[in-house]
Amino acid sequence: MLADRLINGFIFLLTMWALAQCFIVDGKWNWQNGRMALRFFTVLSNLFCALACLLVAVTLPELPRWVWLMKYVAVCAVTVTFLTVMFFLGPAIGYKVLLTGRDFYLHLAGPLLALFSFCCLERFFPLPVSVSMLGIISVFLYGFLYLCKVVIRKQWEDFYGYNKNGKWPISMAAMFAGSFVVSLLVRCLYYL
Repeated sequence: MLADRLINGFIFLLTMWALAQCFIVDGKWNWQNGRMALRFFTVLSNLFCALACLLVAVTLPELPRWVWLMKYVAVCAVTVTFLTVMFFLGPAIGYKVLLTGRDFYLHLAGPLLALFSFCCLERFFPLPVSVSMLGIISVFLYGFLYLCKVVIRKQWEDFYGYNKNGKWPISMAAMFAGSFVVSLLVRCLYYL
């Protein structure tokens, strides 16, 4: 229990550090830069995971099922972040820029720590396949936000390239399907 509490607290603190870094430009606080960072699924998924980790840390050893479910959904979200960076954005943009500074934590270390803590230290409840459907919630919600902001309202640039050549329906379907596969993968790791 102590190790789990420490890891979850560590995830929360490191995520808050990484978020603070988003607001600092040339050593000065920059509200606009930080606000712009909140458009990215990476930042939002890590913040959601940090909140879930904080709740786990403060409720252990009497972890409520709803907190455990929240942690599962959050772990699925950051695992999507990790896999998207490793297999989609990394080859397209380059790993160096995606795994440097705060992004090393947000794209790699944080997601892997959260996945480890959930699958190895938080086996408190059964995780049936039906519950695995919850793992797509964050991608589903963000997908519709991205669609609204990029395609419908055109308020954001297509920074993930999901609407390249107007192919957002294919990208959206692929992300939803991929996130469901990720939720099943996390479930499999949970039972190893």
